[in-house]
Amino acid sequence: MAGKRDYYDVLGVSREASQDEIKKAYRKMALKYHPDVHPDKEEAEARFKEINEAYEVLSDSQKRATYDRFGHSAFDPSQGPGGFGGGGFDFGMGGFEDIFDMFFGGGDRGRSRGPTRGADREMELSIDLEDAVFGAEKEIQIPRMEECDTCEGSGAQPGTEVKRCSTCGGTGQVRSVQSTPFGRFETVRTCGKCSGQGTVIEKPCKQCNGSGQVRRVRKVSLKIPAGVDTGSRLRMQGEGGPGQLGGPPGDLYIYIRVNPHPIFKRQGYELTCEVPISFVDAALGAEITVPTLDGEHKITIPEGTQTGTVFKVRGKGVPHLRSRRRGDQNVVVKVAVPTRLSARQKQLLREFAREESEEQNDNDNPKKDKGFFDKFKDALGG
Repeated sequence: MAGKRDYYDVLGVSREASQDEIKKAYRKMALKYHPDVHPDKEEAEARFKEINEAYEVLSDSQKRATYDRFGHSAFDPSQGPGGFGGGGFDFGMGGFEDIFDMFFGGGDRGRSRGPTRGADREMELSIDLEDAVFGAEKEIQIPRMEECDTCEGSGAQPGTEVKRCSTCGGTGQVRSVQSTPFGRFETVRTCGKCSGQGTVIEKPCKQCNGSGQVRRVRKVSLKIPAGVDTGSRLRMQGEGGPGQLGGPPGDLYIYIRVNPHPIFKRQGYELTCEVPISFVDAALGAEITVPTLDGEHKITIPEGTQTGTVFKVRGKGVPHLRSRRRGDQNVVVKVAVPTRLSARQKQLLREFAREESEEQNDNDNPKKDKGFFDKFKDALGG
């Protein structure tokens, strides 16, 4: 078929892609170009139709094998593979199913369509780290198609009737018999007059243009459990696409993305933050206050602490999903060197440096053999 893009290019996968890779690619593309969420509705509808057409073929092993061999012409009614042309088999979308139905049954294909469950939908929700740690309740807006109040979903203008299709007799399908070199074959196709609905609307509803559905934005409350992380999936039952012919609606799956935090970094169930301390506190030891998501917490810094030392605060990390357990918080201390010193501070440091130099030059006097921090205390008058 001229002008059609390669189905593998449409989904952005290689010709060697597995069925799982094809399914993931389809889900990603369908979510991106869904008409309900894409800003350019006209472009989205065209791309969405193209994506679904590609997936319908590549997700079916038999259709995919035929496509790999014959390309788009395999599904062109005017160019059947094997040189049958327009007078042979019709391999349109559904042609293979018709042939298999003739050999292996498929009697249900001639019946009227019954209630159909609505499609599942997906959306992404960004939350702060605090919401991921403690849980939260968010009000979200869901754009979706709902039953038209004017026609009550019938698609017909109030006061008018929806009539049974005279072409297919209400089945939504028409049958035809074809003669081929292999004999006579009966095929079943979607009725062109009613588009497979089995009914015809002579006066469409002005509110929904005969579709029976209108686009609305619903506000719903979503409970976010403590412990979720980027990639977590939450399910909202019945908030997906609307059902057809009285069928139940699909579900909505919400994928969580946790925003970066200015202080804390998350690794699994642990949180990590960096805290600066003075070189005096590092040398002499001190009790300092550090931040946690629960509030301030005091930790003891022993004398002689080096920059990069990690202190663990138990139970101040991320909760385990559906559990009372909670991870820990790691506090990484960074020793800060002052950039400005008073005259007195400079004098004390010079005295410390002089004593340190004297100790290095006088190795014969064991009384002066003090440790680094002991000498530092002496220099500071401690």
